[in-house]
Formats: sequence, structure tokens, C-alpha cells
Amino acid sequence: MNTALTATYALTVLLLIATPGPVVALIVNTAAASGSRKAMFTAVGTNWASLVLIGAAAWIIMTSAAIDSAWLSGMSLLGCLFIGYIAVGTLKEALQPPAADAPDAPPRPARAGGGLWQGFMVGISNPKDIIFFIAFFPQFIQITESFGKSMVVLSLLWVAIDFAVLSLYIFAIGKIASQRSNRLISLASGVALLLIAVGGLAYNLTALAG
Repeated sequence: MNTALTATYALTVLLLIATPGPVVALIVNTAAASGSRKAMFTAVGTNWASLVLIGAAAWIIMTSAAIDSAWLSGMSLLGCLFIGYIAVGTLKEALQPPAADAPDAPPRPARAGGGLWQGFMVGISNPKDIIFFIAFFPQFIQITESFGKSMVVLSLLWVAIDFAVLSLYIFAIGKIASQRSNRLISLASGVALLLIAVGGLAYNLTALAG
């Protein structure tokens, strides 16, 4: 195994995953709103989505299959709408007055955000990520002598680093958890998700119109 190339790949993946995006926003919001356990299940869902996208990218690389850009843009639009739906729900929850402000009100039900399935849906909601994997993985295929073995190593490293980074986010949120900070985190996460959804919609509508 090419150790230097593997280390470069691991560092690149670490920087990519640590950069805030829809997955990080969802994980942070889930940890603040529903606790570490549900956030961990959400992280498992996003990892599952990554494996599906990596598998699709590997198949395209091996078969040299063409990708219909219009189909990808259409699927991305659906993904952006889903992220927008999550963002609106998050913002509505964050903007509600705290329970302490209304002592006579009945207790609120537990928040339903996050979870395995929602993590998977957010992780896979932008099919254009397949193009990223197609462009990214070939740069590191030479870490072993065979394509298959390299793809396995690259995929396992991606999942391990992804889960480790998301776990650190969950741990950090758990350390600063309070009613006030959780509302602020949920609000910030909701705004981030909404901006990502709006930006994605604008980009894909432009791509389809072009």
C-alpha cells in the first residue's frame, strides 16, 4: 500500500468532511434537539448514504457509463426540496417560545428531527455527489495494486473519518448543551439548511434551463 498517498487521501477527506454542509447542519441540530443517541443514528444514516454514492461512483468508473446531467439536476431538485422541508421544520421548532415561557401549556412532544432514515435522505439528497466521487477517487486509486482493493480501502477510510468527525461534532454539542444554546444551535442549523436548499434549487434550475 502506498502510505504517503493514503495519508494524503485521509487528510483531504478529513478537511472535506469537517467543512460545514447539510450533513453537519443536520447532525448538529439533531444533537442539540434530540440528544447524542439520535444524532449517532443520524450519522449512521449519512454514512450509509455515502456508501451508496460511492458504490454508484465505482460502478460508473468501471463501466465508463455516461451520466445524464438533466436527470441528475432533476434528482438534485428533489433533494433540495427535502432539505428545505427539514430546514423549515427546524426553524419552526427553534422559533417557538421555550416551555418555561408558557408554564400552563401542555408539555411538548419530543422532537422528531434526525434519525437513521432522515440522515440517509440528507446524505443522498444530492446525486451530484456521485460526480464528486468519480472525480475524487481516481486520484487515489493507486494506493494498492488493484482497483477493487483500492476502492474498498478508500471507502472504509471515508466512512471511518466521516463517522469520527461527526462523532466529534455530537460530543462538542453535548458539552455545551443547554436550553438557550440548543435553541441557538437549532436556529443556526435551520438557517444553514435553508440557505443550502435555496442555493441548490437556484443552481439546478439554472442548469436545467441552460
